[in-house]
Amino acid sequence: MTESRSAATRRQLLARTAALSVGISFTGSLSELFAGTAAAQSLGHEDYGPPVPDPRGLLDLPKHFRYKVLSREGDPLRSGEGPVPSNHDGMAAFAGRHGQVHLVRNHENPSIGRVPVPTIEGLTYDPAGKGGCTVLTLDRHNNVLSERVAIAGTAVNCAGGPTPWGTWLTCEETDARVGLGGYTKDHGFVFEVDGADPRRSGAVPLTAMGRFQHEAVAVDPVRGIVYETEDAFLKPFGLFYRFLPDKPLGGPGSLRAGGRLQAMRVPGVPDLSSIQETGACFEGVQWVDVPDPLAAQTPIRLQDFGPKGITHAQKLEGCYWGGRSVYFVSSFARSAEGSAADHYGQIWRYDPSSRRLTLVIVFGPDTDVQLPGESPDNICLAPSGGLMVCEDGNGAQHVYGVTRRGEVYPMARNAQNIGTAEEPEWGEFAGVTFSPDGDTMYVNCYTPGTTFAVTGPWRR
Repeated sequence: MTESRSAATRRQLLARTAALSVGISFTGSLSELFAGTAAAQSLGHEDYGPPVPDPRGLLDLPKHFRYKVLSREGDPLRSGEGPVPSNHDGMAAFAGRHGQVHLVRNHENPSIGRVPVPTIEGLTYDPAGKGGCTVLTLDRHNNVLSERVAIAGTAVNCAGGPTPWGTWLTCEETDARVGLGGYTKDHGFVFEVDGADPRRSGAVPLTAMGRFQHEAVAVDPVRGIVYETEDAFLKPFGLFYRFLPDKPLGGPGSLRAGGRLQAMRVPGVPDLSSIQETGACFEGVQWVDVPDPLAAQTPIRLQDFGPKGITHAQKLEGCYWGGRSVYFVSSFARSAEGSAADHYGQIWRYDPSSRRLTLVIVFGPDTDVQLPGESPDNICLAPSGGLMVCEDGNGAQHVYGVTRRGEVYPMARNAQNIGTAEEPEWGEFAGVTFSPDGDTMYVNCYTPGTTFAVTGPWRR
């Protein structure tokens, strides 16, 4: 193992809002985060201004930005299949014909839930599962043309990721076995969803990709390797995986052909939370075959990976491909819960060509752990080349932008108070994604389930 460290550069923006003063910070090298991307040719600064309180009490945005509510939990699906399910989570937008957009949306419902995904013949994996996906088809003006079930009978569909061939991989964040909670089948799988025609993909689990508490995936568009994060709730925490398909980049349905599942081992690092300094770099990352991908007897993270063990991390969440590398998020680590050290959010970068793992960003509240700026969750690339980060922490909930200069700015603030006037509470954001033309940001409010389309003077 070779470990090199570069001096961390601290950058901070104080985001002033009408409700409170928010101190958020992070350390890291944003130029490295976007190396090799087209956006790296120019540096941008998104000074949109603070979010302005929304008179409708739904979504606060900077001046000159506006939103449209596309869908709300409990309203009728336009297909007539039932009500819009609850727990809106991961999401992606795909180009359709004639400028249309297919917006595929997860619903993180367990075996019980406020509003389950309606079961549809031919699209249902396990009738006892209440999760799944719906798909909204939009015209070029973000008018909803249709809204229907894309897959049902799955469980706890948290995040996922798009494929290079234009489908969505939805992930079950559970490893519940048949019989638990009334389930009639094992859960903990990845499913492929075709937003243009859900019946082409059906409800077939991609079993070779492993059975565990999946969070997100990212596909290497050159090699076809699929990277997967695991958000395990108890120690030992989750692993970072790669899946080597037998038919890489084979198009819709090709992942059903199987492949090999491996877990990441960073020599000498059993727990990623022990690494605290941005720029820490580890050469010679190893990939170890998973003994039993279906976890027939033992959860994968508890299986025997040999005397050298395997590398764990708490709260492995967002995952995406950028440039020549895959990036993944650890939302937080808490030593009181079993992690080696504490942090408020990390972004890691793995370069498959050099087999090098680098800690790129560490998030954290500036002064008080109750302030926003902690627990990054879903992330995506913005049209400007920066990041959009969904916050899943305490207090007010934001979508934060991170420029490549290292500035952090509030892009949106949830205005839907699900607590009381005396003790307000706001649900997390999830599923942030952009339209194929980059003109619209789509994002979900988890509770109450609401899908927004945000337009305005986006910087390029």
